[in-house]
Amino acid sequence: MELFIKNAFLTEESWADFADVLVKDGKIAAIGHNLPCAGEVIDAGSLTLLPAFVDLHCHFRDPGYTYKENMESGCRAAAKGGYTAVNLMANTNPVCSDMETVRYVRQKAEQIGLAEVHQCVSVTKDFDGRTVEHLKELDDTVRLISEDGKGVMSNLIMARAMEIAKEKGLIVLSHAEDMELSSTDYRLAENIATVQHIHLSQYLGARLHMCHVSTKEAMEEIIRAKRAGAPVTCEVAPHHLWFCDTDYRVNPPIRTREDREFLIQAIQNGFVDAIATDHAPHTQEDKRNGAPGMVGLETAFSVCYTRLVKERGLPLTLLSRLLSAAPARILGLNKGRLLPGYDADFALVDEKREWKVQAANFASKGKNSPFDGIWLQGKVVRTIKAGKTTWRE
Repeated sequence: MELFIKNAFLTEESWADFADVLVKDGKIAAIGHNLPCAGEVIDAGSLTLLPAFVDLHCHFRDPGYTYKENMESGCRAAAKGGYTAVNLMANTNPVCSDMETVRYVRQKAEQIGLAEVHQCVSVTKDFDGRTVEHLKELDDTVRLISEDGKGVMSNLIMARAMEIAKEKGLIVLSHAEDMELSSTDYRLAENIATVQHIHLSQYLGARLHMCHVSTKEAMEEIIRAKRAGAPVTCEVAPHHLWFCDTDYRVNPPIRTREDREFLIQAIQNGFVDAIATDHAPHTQEDKRNGAPGMVGLETAFSVCYTRLVKERGLPLTLLSRLLSAAPARILGLNKGRLLPGYDADFALVDEKREWKVQAANFASKGKNSPFDGIWLQGKVVRTIKAGKTTWRE
């Protein structure tokens, strides 16, 4: 099977230029001019072709909470947002603490075929806060572990998990929250847990990825660790780059203007590795009852393009690194670049398009978005995975 994309402005982390793309057998075969035209032809009409996006941090609620989201609706939301690969958190029912649940998730996603789905396993078994022996039974299809939704409260337990993770080549994702503090001071809860987990990572030499960093102090600690050569990466969420000083319920909370500006400065200075959505679907009733989180897959690119590229003047090549190349490297995927040999996963975007977010029209079951009604610029109009269109406007 061949695909030919012509008249596109190609943009990825290291270069941008007008060129054509030839795809064979789901891989990029060639990029250039005057290429042989074969198979299906897509005329991009001078729109921008980016590597499809990779999300390190999603909740699809399957198994156990499929009234909020299921594998199909989550994958459709991913495709509509320009994503072809996602990494799912373990806070399902049952908690994903074993290979049986991992296989269930991956097989279901493969049957749907819209996105490559990776599944985290919980740091402690069933989120019990104590048991880590189950990590020794994981096979090499699991690449990351996370207690997301909960903080690992014991430094001893986290240290044991990191030792196993180092032996097995796993990355530990940190939901940095000291839950004894979060009910009274969530800022301190994130900052203290960040320091603890980074120091454990440095001491043990285990790879650590800090999720949804939201405070200036936490980012300062990550920058210090990076400068010291610690095996630490980090992500920020689109909503923490957009909002400030609001009470929309997310975990960690929306922070101050100073925090938001520092996160953007950290992006500019190259200290942020990835932008991840923390896509967290809830029903209207659950949100009314205080459930934290928002959906983000279908708005992430446009939020980040509007805030970082149009308003702040950051290059689109940098945004491509944050949404595609760097998260793909962290997950160990052959994605995120526009180079021969890489997976033919693309997001075709209209940089000039202005559009109003209408949550009621989301592909996700979740409509819980504070972006509802907001005007954004830059829109994904087509998503291609392995040379095949998975979503088209």
